[in-house]
Amino acid sequence: MPTTPAQPRTTAAAPTAEGTARPLAAAPHARVDLLLLAVAIAGVSLSAPLIAATAAPALAIAFWRNAMAVGALTPFALVRHRAELLGMGRKALLLSAAAGALLALHFALWLPSLHMTSVASSTALVTTTPIWTTLLLRLRGHRPPALVWAGTAVAFLGVVLLTGVDLSLSPRALAGDALALAGGMAAAGYVLIGSEVRRTVSTTAYTYVCYSTTAALLLVTCLVSGSSLAGYSGGTWVKLAVLTVAAQLLGHSLINRVVRGLGPSITSTAILLETPGAALIAALWLDQTPPLAAYPALAVILAGLALVIMGDRRKAA
Repeated sequence: MPTTPAQPRTTAAAPTAEGTARPLAAAPHARVDLLLLAVAIAGVSLSAPLIAATAAPALAIAFWRNAMAVGALTPFALVRHRAELLGMGRKALLLSAAAGALLALHFALWLPSLHMTSVASSTALVTTTPIWTTLLLRLRGHRPPALVWAGTAVAFLGVVLLTGVDLSLSPRALAGDALALAGGMAAAGYVLIGSEVRRTVSTTAYTYVCYSTTAALLLVTCLVSGSSLAGYSGGTWVKLAVLTVAAQLLGHSLINRVVRGLGPSITSTAILLETPGAALIAALWLDQTPPLAAYPALAVILAGLALVIMGDRRKAA
């Protein structure tokens, strides 16, 4: 999912240059970081069930999620980062806009899938982003370690198992799986471009340009496709606001804060809990329980993704 501005550095230990966290300075700070990480995971886990329960067109949900985030970020971006925004070079602006276009594609593909297949299946498939990131890096000349390739193979096995289960349910569920998988691919391009831009541009400036581009493209898409952007019930607007705060702002901003103290390995692995978290919320709130055969496939996908992240972190160390 997209990243919001990083929060101020805490007194907990920061990651080293190798990407692993130094020992935390004090146990209370570690406990606070872990608590905040739990809140962040709960926020992003709420995203898929909220989208599935929102009575609005998928493209409209994607637009309002980004547009509301831009509105919330505007005062902060223009007051604290105005000079940087005005001084961004042409290359940084173009790359930020390209990332925004891929983010728009990610939302346009993933959100409709939540109305076609189960929340658990859709979330598991869209969070295969680390796999596609690894493959793209390989095409660029990077050589991932063996553990990463093993994890990729395991996760693909889980994808095959899960799509086989959904194919037995309906062709519509299988089509939803395909959209979610493509959404994960688009997110991989977004992540790679974003990592390049952030070498010279702050997270706030990059996020503001990226989200603005995403919202603009989704607005055009909604107008062309005829997706209704208004006329919703009060409950729908409340859900859109909660979605923006919980997933787009609260969830990812807290993740950006705790990664400084806990390190990227713990944080990235914890984000994988979004899949079972979303599935649990969907089961309790939407009464949307996947078939028993889907659970082993979900577990295989999560195991594969965990191996990919472990291999990537070992290489960084």
